[in-house]
Amino acid sequence: MVNLTIDGINVSVPEGTTIMDAAKSVGIYIPHLCYLRGINEISACKVCMVEIQGKQKMVTACSTPVAEGLVIYTSSPRARKIRRTNVELILSQHDCNCVTCVRSGNCSLQTLAGHMGIYEIPFKSQVTKAPWDNEFPLIRDSSKCIKCMRCVNICDRVQNLSIWDVQNTGAYTTISTTDNKPIACTDCSLCGQCITHCPVGALKERNDLPQIYDVLADPNKVTVVQIAPAVRTAWLERIGMPEGIDSEGRLVAALKRVGFDYVLDTSFSADVTIMEEGSELLERLPEIKESGLPMFTSCCPGWVSFLTKKYPQLLGRLSTTKSPQQIFGALIKTHFAEKTGIAPENICSISIMPCVSKKREAALLTMRSNGIPDVDIVLTTRELVRLLRADRIDPTTLTDQPFDSPLGDGTGAGVIFGATGGVMEAALRTAHFVVTGEEAPADAFKVVRAQQNDYPDASANSKVVLGDDDERRPPVRKECEFAIGDTVVRTCVVSGLGNAAELVEDILAGRASYDFVEVMACPGGCVAGGGQPIHDNEEWGEKRSAKLYELDCERTLRRSHENPLVKRIYEEFLDKPLSEKSEYLLHSDHVNDGNYQ
Repeated sequence: MVNLTIDGINVSVPEGTTIMDAAKSVGIYIPHLCYLRGINEISACKVCMVEIQGKQKMVTACSTPVAEGLVIYTSSPRARKIRRTNVELILSQHDCNCVTCVRSGNCSLQTLAGHMGIYEIPFKSQVTKAPWDNEFPLIRDSSKCIKCMRCVNICDRVQNLSIWDVQNTGAYTTISTTDNKPIACTDCSLCGQCITHCPVGALKERNDLPQIYDVLADPNKVTVVQIAPAVRTAWLERIGMPEGIDSEGRLVAALKRVGFDYVLDTSFSADVTIMEEGSELLERLPEIKESGLPMFTSCCPGWVSFLTKKYPQLLGRLSTTKSPQQIFGALIKTHFAEKTGIAPENICSISIMPCVSKKREAALLTMRSNGIPDVDIVLTTRELVRLLRADRIDPTTLTDQPFDSPLGDGTGAGVIFGATGGVMEAALRTAHFVVTGEEAPADAFKVVRAQQNDYPDASANSKVVLGDDDERRPPVRKECEFAIGDTVVRTCVVSGLGNAAELVEDILAGRASYDFVEVMACPGGCVAGGGQPIHDNEEWGEKRSAKLYELDCERTLRRSHENPLVKRIYEEFLDKPLSEKSEYLLHSDHVNDGNYQ
């Protein structure tokens, strides 16, 4: 332990602790902009400068380790002056038009300037604006970039894509795509982690709300909205509502108040996904065992995009089952249209997702039925929040409303799709029944849940592969084996594209072998997706996952094959999993996933 004094408070912390963390341990907050623990510790912004007694040189608290006997001042006159100057310099190169910024009210720079009382900038403004493809689902505004390097390092060190890079030096330093490629020509998977880890408004999703307002004003359009599982755990985080009112029914009521005609639950199509993907796995299992190569899940478009660009030779190992978003879109434009008597071309199919990559997925040429897109507009959770705020909707005044029929509710298995390991667990619940004819306890397969290795289960052997003590990422993978009937199924769950890359390399090199692998592009799964509310320097994925598992436990039906609405749609429309109609509407070969409309 190291003993020191910070702002007159005696502190004792382990050797190697930074000044910033030492101060935090006794309730002293040191302002910062660029710092992200384990990801971006480069002291770029120089906002966390502190004074050490007896030292002429100021130091950065985020990167300077404590030493025995140090006396540190975080708010001395020198510290205050240099911190203010550094923030003013950053502001001089920043577009400070906050009124029209998507991050206004949730911007670390705006908050910091306000706390410091900076109302005028003494330095000459030097704001640069670079061109950008505004049709791409991810938008970068160079005039708001503060060169903190967070986007560079989250993409490089966590997602292993290296889309962003530093251009020029000194006062002319800026961030751009690697080799200055147009963003659509890079390997960007649209995971959106650069957006959720940006402290300002330099990165954001494409704003599709104007399309929503146009559709709502069109009397000839019928709006059908689907809500992804992970959205319901996060939609009230930035509205400042009290705990306990973030119910699914209240979200349905809010969307009806906006003016949408039908509100449906993507958990329903997640149940359909399980019926198709589970049947596909069982059909492909003999070949999987013979080849030693697994079937990968295909419900995460960020992962599918990553595999398409980085490992195209493995596209044939993807499940051909479309994502729940696209399955629902196809069913809305066909079965739902038939049941309601609405012409498909008059339906506007809208999805609300925790994901930016879903915007890209909906535009793919492979995601069309009868020549028209299955999903017309995709909104992120953040766009949903802005939509509700624009209409001044107060969730506390709303009464729960049910999802609409005929495609309404999903099971608990569909709900947990939003958490890493959820797809795998849902698939195993149903696969066990299909193979054995008997129901396993709903929680029999919870051992697959990521970062959990303490669930006793006599039917499974499991372990967590941790990697090299790298706190930047969650455990590299969760491996389990299950005896289902006479067959042992080897499963693996992984999240984060950096981890996925390591997994693929191990499979190709013969160092690892599995039958069924679930991959989520975002660390922690959809709950931590690139379209979710932003809490700077905080990761909320685990908290949101816990809520999904609570909802799963609260469901009367927790297995996809138990869903009576799913049974009905097969009886009335699809016939059976992997039928000719199911193959046409609900499956894709992923070959053309790089094409936009």
